[in-house]
Amino acid sequence: MNNSTVHVFLSHGLESGPGGTKIQALKAMAESFEKVQAHAIDHRSTKDPAVRLAQMQDAIAASGADPRNIILAGSSMGGWVCAQTSALTPVLGCFLLAPALALKDYPQSSPRIQAEHVQIIHGWDDDIVPPMPVIELARKQALPILILPDDHRLSNSLERVTEEFRALLARAGLK
Repeated sequence: MNNSTVHVFLSHGLESGPGGTKIQALKAMAESFEKVQAHAIDHRSTKDPAVRLAQMQDAIAASGADPRNIILAGSSMGGWVCAQTSALTPVLGCFLLAPALALKDYPQSSPRIQAEHVQIIHGWDDDIVPPMPVIELARKQALPILILPDDHRLSNSLERVTEEFRALLARAGLK
């Protein structure tokens, strides 16, 4: 890892916001590391995945961040936004919580995730994004996935989720 600032971009789910519990917990964890600038993107103006993807791309462009110093973290539709962003431009890290991937009738539902460090976390009892298609996508791309005894919101696993995020940041060379 070089001495450049690492930019962490956080993308919330369809019905959440940048002030949501998970996004704020991940933002606080990212900001506990040196030379990190965290950006919680506000997608509440739209439910359209393509528009949210453009919002993420605009935020990255506005930051001037080098993709080699970008870590993406997202939940549900925000996970899709992060996965799709990494499919378009390889990044340092991608942390996906119950990502809206491998869904029938969803745009570009199986993006090729391109990140040096990846972690997917999903709940066995997720009734919004079924875990099995996401597990299969992870298998096909040889990506690490952690399945927890929780539902789509992963609210019973917040401490574990933030610890896994800390571990990903550490693997990416942050101190």
